[in-house]
Amino acid sequence: MNAAQMIGTVGGVGYLRPAPGTWGSLVALPMAWVLHMLGGFPLLALATVAVFVGGLWATRVMTEGQDDHDPSEIVIDEVAGQFIALWAISYPSWAHGIDITALWPGWVGGFILFRLFDITKPGPVGWADRRGDPMGVMLDDVIAGLFAAIGVMVLAGIAHGVLGL
Repeated sequence: MNAAQMIGTVGGVGYLRPAPGTWGSLVALPMAWVLHMLGGFPLLALATVAVFVGGLWATRVMTEGQDDHDPSEIVIDEVAGQFIALWAISYPSWAHGIDITALWPGWVGGFILFRLFDITKPGPVGWADRRGDPMGVMLDDVIAGLFAAIGVMVLAGIAHGVLGL
């Protein structure tokens, strides 16, 4: 396995079946937790940028000369998107000194919402996916991650503000 395959498949996770995208999203959860524990939100944000840049390169290398611009084994895009979805809990945890494991509903919501937006590809997510190039492969998951992060914040606002939980 070369470097592009190691990065693109997240160490081979992309070869797991069924649903390699879901496996890629799942493996991102403990990775995000470790990053957050080591350096809080700033490290998770920096790692997200690194994953995006590395994923763009790996996707470009892995799809060069191929008809399939988004093979299912490439799951580094899911890691980038899932990291972004978790920004909605990492930032408040870091900024307010809250134990990130206490925000477990945000972990669940971020995972479910990210997978929902990544699979259904509403609006701009679908637009990015239809680009048919490595940037589109990465960008659709970034946008799905942003949608999921907004969804987590809305749900937290409802739970804590409206419901008073």
